[in-house]
Amino acid sequence: MTKTVKRHEIQGNMGTGLLKVLALVFMFIDHAGKMCFPAIAELRLLGRVAFPLYCWCMVVGACYTRSFPRYLLRIGLIGLISQPLYMVALNHPLTDYNIFLTMFVGLCGLWGLRRQRFLSHIWAPLLALVAAQLLGVDYGWRGVLLMFLLYGARNSRTGIAALMVAFCLFWGTTSSSVTELFGVSLVPLFRSEVGSLISPWFKIQAFALLALPLMLIRTSRRMRMPGWLSYAIYPLHLAALIGLEYLMGKTVHWEHLTKVWTQLVGLWNQLMALI
Repeated sequence: MTKTVKRHEIQGNMGTGLLKVLALVFMFIDHAGKMCFPAIAELRLLGRVAFPLYCWCMVVGACYTRSFPRYLLRIGLIGLISQPLYMVALNHPLTDYNIFLTMFVGLCGLWGLRRQRFLSHIWAPLLALVAAQLLGVDYGWRGVLLMFLLYGARNSRTGIAALMVAFCLFWGTTSSSVTELFGVSLVPLFRSEVGSLISPWFKIQAFALLALPLMLIRTSRRMRMPGWLSYAIYPLHLAALIGLEYLMGKTVHWEHLTKVWTQLVGLWNQLMALI
């Protein structure tokens, strides 16, 4: 039986319908910046907002879902459906997985945290972190850890804010510095007397902190999308990116998908030869 969500259990923004749309917008900006407008670095910085929003939506969804197995099934299916588009749109091989695998692994850990059966609140998150590392999911074990930490801080707006500041600064240590914004060099600022204090805030991954206001500001929960649409917009945005690449005359990377198809056909032929 699903646990009843206590009143005031979640103190952040529970309007996940809007947050999912915003996450997709920022993700599209990020992907378009990578594939179509690589010279505009600011697009990649804005794209850092998307993943924390998805993490927060997973936390809210874990608290309110009526069936964890069905929730996991939906996440897993949309990840499988999206993978071929992901490979073409972003020039990734089959072994580079889309964001839905990260969410799937994280949701498994959240299930254990919620159930708290047979010490699952201890071993389930640990197994999820190990799985994230072994599978090489997008954003790695740090991305999965962020989901768990947000779940732990979900009942305190101050806690959510403190967590995001600390985690994004920590996350930024693994990424390169932003030395220019909108054509203005930041190097003189870093070399100033307060440079050591300011520079950690201008790491690429530290810009994920821009998601914090959206996670805290309460919006109406009335904005709801049909269930199928809330999941379909992810592969749709990849299809739109492929279309944008084609219209701009960019290379559309079919080679990874073609390679997988060739391998599958070869395997099928071998099986038929054995029968």
